[in-house]
Amino acid sequence: MPLSEQEQRALDEMERSLYQNDADFVSAVSARKGKPNYRMMVIGVLVGVAGIIALLTGVIIQQPLVGVLGFVVMFAGVLLFVSPPRPGSSESATDSPSSSSRSRAKRGSSFMDTINERWDRRQNGRG
Repeated sequence: MPLSEQEQRALDEMERSLYQNDADFVSAVSARKGKPNYRMMVIGVLVGVAGIIALLTGVIIQQPLVGVLGFVVMFAGVLLFVSPPRPGSSESATDSPSSSSRSRAKRGSSFMDTINERWDRRQNGRG
């Protein structure tokens, strides 16, 4: 069912507001659209299967510690499987020139410098 004209305008306004007010969130969500990291996915599946085997082994030999360790390994495999790609690893072909120059500038700065830059951008954007 299509949206009414009023609903479409409200949706467009909310989208513009999101892009203007929360640019960090938008860039984090947009970065996920890069190529998936197949190597990490395969490693995650293998670690998950190893965890399931350890979990079942712990149940069969009735050793709770082995079962708990198997669960932890299985959980780590799932986390590896669903982890987002690292910035700059597989997205270098899709980056725009301005974003790649910003990421190069951020690599050389400290954590506090990055936080201060974000604070300044937010303050300048509102005022």
